Amino acid sequence: MASVLMILGWIVVIIGSILFLVAAFSENILWGIACLISGFAGLFFLIFHWEEAKTPFLIQLAGFGIIFIGMIMGG
Repeated sequence: MASVLMILGWIVVIIGSILFLVAAFSENILWGIACLISGFAGLFFLIFHWEEAKTPFLIQLAGFGIIFIGMIMGG
């Protein structure tokens, strides 16, 4: 069960990451490219464009939460 939760968590994180990149590219192509290249750019995009980035960010957090629960269950 733990491995299933961890795999599910990673799938949710990947979906959230893709949605985050879509939001960045929708705002401006330079934001999208910057988010692809640098994690700091993603952080700045999250801060300055909270309304657009909020949902993908929270989806990623949920995915990491699922991974964490899987890790706890696994031992």
